[in-house]
Amino acid sequence: MDNSAGLQAFADRERAMITDHIRTHGVHVVYVFAGDEGECSCCQELGDAARDDVDQVAEMFGGPQELPPRLSQPFGYTTGLYGIGHPELVVIGLPQDVAMTLLNVVAHQVTGHRQDLMPGQLVPQIAPQVLVEEIPNPGMVVFQANNYYNRPVLASVPAYQLTWADPEGRFPWDEGHHAGPWGQPRPGAYRA
Repeated sequence: MDNSAGLQAFADRERAMITDHIRTHGVHVVYVFAGDEGECSCCQELGDAARDDVDQVAEMFGGPQELPPRLSQPFGYTTGLYGIGHPELVVIGLPQDVAMTLLNVVAHQVTGHRQDLMPGQLVPQIAPQVLVEEIPNPGMVVFQANNYYNRPVLASVPAYQLTWADPEGRFPWDEGHHAGPWGQPRPGAYRA
């Protein structure tokens, strides 16, 4: 069965929605629920077409066993910051409302105040503290952003991970860090 017309209609609706969010809010935010199915709803709907780029990358790295493990935590990320010359933002291991709020607030600092974030920087005016870290393999994480900007996995849009401190101000590498129910893997140690 040829479902290319259905896939194109899905892609067109998704692109229009993302474009509307970027025009209205400066950024589009997606939240991916990690679960037993291992795929977000977009990947489930697109099926094999959504896996082609990752399969090509896996072959380049010597097969799927050489890829970093898939995230088992929920995560969120932006689409739209690359369009103004800034890396996209990713946050891992927070509940949906907290993750979406954090991404929107930090993205607004970038779009509204034209403040570029840099790796190693603490995000201003955010408590508890949030550290900006570069993601070395963004093509394996920000699929929707790459799709929107028509970028292949190996020429991905850049992305920063927003690594959050616990309420006591401890980061994941600090002794006694409370990771909550999911935790935060280190940048580059995971893929979506």
